[in-house]
Amino acid sequence: MGSIGTAQTDERIAYGFLRFVLGVNICLHGVSRLFGDHAAFLAYLTHSMTHAALVPKASLPVLAAVLPWVEAIVGLLLLLGLFTRFALIAGSAVMVLLMAGVTLAQDWDTAGLQLIYCLAYFALLTLRERNFFSLDTLLRR
Repeated sequence: MGSIGTAQTDERIAYGFLRFVLGVNICLHGVSRLFGDHAAFLAYLTHSMTHAALVPKASLPVLAAVLPWVEAIVGLLLLLGLFTRFALIAGSAVMVLLMAGVTLAQDWDTAGLQLIYCLAYFALLTLRERNFFSLDTLLRR
């Protein structure tokens, strides 16, 4: 195996850092909700979706139960760099769902913040060939 240049090493380090920090963020979103007050999270979702006429209110308890698990799992996979492609696509799909909800609720500030997550998922998926510091790379050897 030949040596790699400093620029390529920096790209791999930068990719690993972004993947890891997004993983920490998403995983802890889920973990904090799993171990937190479930009723308070459901109340928050219900309040947030008050003006979202097209969002079925009956779907909110299901979302409150499932979303923390999805966030925790997707975040953990990103932290580890395991099944990275799957985790990035799953996380992007979750962002589509969340973006639909907040835009239907006309919560433009949250929609703007969620675009940052969407950009991070986009960058990580687009630049996935730089995913060197990961379990995916280790397991391919």
